Amino acid sequence: MNTVAPQSIAEARRCVREKPYVVLYLSRRGCGVCSAVRPKVMEILASLPEALFCPLDLDLIPEAAGEYGVFTIPAILVYVDGRETIREARYVSMDDLGARMERLHELRFGGAAPEPKDPSDS
Repeated sequence: MNTVAPQSIAEARRCVREKPYVVLYLSRRGCGVCSAVRPKVMEILASLPEALFCPLDLDLIPEAAGEYGVFTIPAILVYVDGRETIREARYVSMDDLGARMERLHELRFGGAAPEPKDPSDS
């Protein structure tokens, strides 16, 4: 997982347009729930090597809320090949989110190679 912190809407749009798997994380500095959820999202993303994490601070880029239709924070928007595929906000089931994100990643980039069979097991 890589991280890019866009400083403008244009930068966020460019990330979504140019990268195959992007996670936008919209939050504000004073949001307690945002502070609690972000490390959990980062933990999920640690197992997704092609993912690009893009935190958007709505205190710095307030227009991002309107751009992405976000009315409550934190908001997690997952884009695969430029298309929004997951949208979660406020209270999120991390187990469900992780499973969905991993499944999308597997579909887009392929899963792990199967373990070779041991010939002695036949």
